[in-house]
Amino acid sequence: MSDSFNIGENITNIFEKLESFLKTKTVVGEPMQVGEIILVPFIDFTFGLGTSGGSGIEQKNNQGLGGGACSGGRISPTAVLVIRGDQVELLPIEKSGGLEKLIDMVPEIVNKVKDQKCSEE
Repeated sequence: MSDSFNIGENITNIFEKLESFLKTKTVVGEPMQVGEIILVPFIDFTFGLGTSGGSGIEQKNNQGLGGGACSGGRISPTAVLVIRGDQVELLPIEKSGGLEKLIDMVPEIVNKVKDQKCSEE
């Protein structure tokens, strides 16, 4: 471990990494064509981070230095934008009925998701 622990440098490094990860594409997903319908997912991304460091001398005059950093995140779908011809509808996923309504509007989506999952395996 180095002789010094720079908290500012660690925070800057963490934010640079998050900035490269968090883009508009992260919150607004890639559009998916299902038949004549275009689906655009919206995603909620929540994160937290922390960093700490310190040094000290114990009773026997031994010196110590330590530090650490951590981050955590959660990604969850919040809504799907459904574009069908001239009709545009935003279906929230968190509220009851949103996902069921989407499946009723686009029954082919279940088959497309199954086909995509099978092709990835």
